Amino acid sequence: MSSWLISGGTGFVGQALVAELRARGDEVTLLSRSAGPNRVVWDPKAPGDWQRAVDGVDGVVHLAGAPIAGQRWSKAYKQEIEASRVRSTELIVEGIAQAQRAPGVLVSASAVGIFGADRPGEVLDEDSAPGDDFLARVCLGWEGAARKAEDQGLRTVQVRFGVVLGEGGGALDKMILPLKVGVGLVGKGDNLLAWVHLDDVVAILLRALDDDTWRGAYHAVAPDPVTQRQVCEALGRAIHRPVIPTPAAAVRIGLGEAVDVLTGSVDARPKRTMAEGYAFRHPTLDGAAEAIFGAPS
Repeated sequence: MSSWLISGGTGFVGQALVAELRARGDEVTLLSRSAGPNRVVWDPKAPGDWQRAVDGVDGVVHLAGAPIAGQRWSKAYKQEIEASRVRSTELIVEGIAQAQRAPGVLVSASAVGIFGADRPGEVLDEDSAPGDDFLARVCLGWEGAARKAEDQGLRTVQVRFGVVLGEGGGALDKMILPLKVGVGLVGKGDNLLAWVHLDDVVAILLRALDDDTWRGAYHAVAPDPVTQRQVCEALGRAIHRPVIPTPAAAVRIGLGEAVDVLTGSVDARPKRTMAEGYAFRHPTLDGAAEAIFGAPS
């Protein structure tokens, strides 16, 4: 039995990961803003006694971060996005440095946003150059803070998520609601989206925890690139709703520059993830949609 400390364990990905770890008999403690069984109350922006929770566990999984999609990025909210990722990671690494018995691995979430919101015509793998917009800079700081744990002798892994699709939350809930009222496609929809099924995200995180050869950045994105239109149409078929485009300019009024996450083209591929032996459970969009919604009627 292994013991793990997890931030973001009550989120969409975190709940699924925690369930898998506990199902196999592992011990899981959550860093949480609220008290409860097997929880340590933390402040992701400030040091405190919570940092001692890293002492004695086998590994740490850091998934916490303020939501990016579906909200306008005011100056204050940009600061929240960055602090919830970069500062929280710095504080966890500080706790590791102070631990009497440090964990053996730190697996930290990241995102394909490290390449920027729009990289048309490029195929982006784990070794591709980062972008230079807001999200790219946040991801660079996020990954850089996690890698500092290597100074303490830890194995560190940065798992870069794409758009995570799965039943009961995450990006799918945000996409399904507009489709139910007959919209959902932003702009022309010909931009490529890096997507992944929740099952694969959890399996990749488990591999990162368990496989001592995994170090550095890995893409948690399906190997089958699809457009925003293809995603919306697949979801529309599943819930029997048409897909009606919405002008990007209209969405920009509400979301500001956050709309670039929806309209930008990012063709991220899991080159290193697959080269090191990971086989995707849901490599195609149609297969992922069937896993979520069942076979088309």
